[in-house]
Amino acid sequence: MKQKNKESNIKWVIEAFIITFILSGIISYISSNGVSKLNVGWAIVILLLVILLGIVFDIVGVAVTVANENHFHAKATKKIEGAKVSLKLIKNASKVANICADVIGDICGVISGAISTMIALQIINNYGVSSNIQFIVSALVASLTVSGKAMGKSIAAKHSTAIVHKVGIVLNRFLKD
Repeated sequence: MKQKNKESNIKWVIEAFIITFILSGIISYISSNGVSKLNVGWAIVILLLVILLGIVFDIVGVAVTVANENHFHAKATKKIEGAKVSLKLIKNASKVANICADVIGDICGVISGAISTMIALQIINNYGVSSNIQFIVSALVASLTVSGKAMGKSIAAKHSTAIVHKVGIVLNRFLKD
């Protein structure tokens, strides 16, 4: 049994590596090429959206690990939309949390760093501001990300059932189509 779990874990690590590599490459390519062609204002909007995306997925990752499975058994029995998918999410909480918080969250962190560098370079080139602006932009991005995730973890802990159910409903609709 231990050997099977070890093999399953190794398989998951390899899958996580591949998923991260592909998603990171695609998102980096799109955001880098897209942001480099935008003015500073739109680049900041994209940056904030990437930070928000990382925070939202972190919230989902925490909510899935904290949510109580029993709430969804009753809902699934009553055939409430999204309940069965929510149960699957909770039963696979470690993988879901890993994908949401680590894979997507970390990708968003790396990409927000790259976008913040591009924004700082645009500010330096367009407005003649000191190159020290990069430190300020990086510090702002880190502060927004960390404080947003801290606030998100609190929200996830308090409202885990509702969050997991909403995610279950969304995924259920995608899976039906």
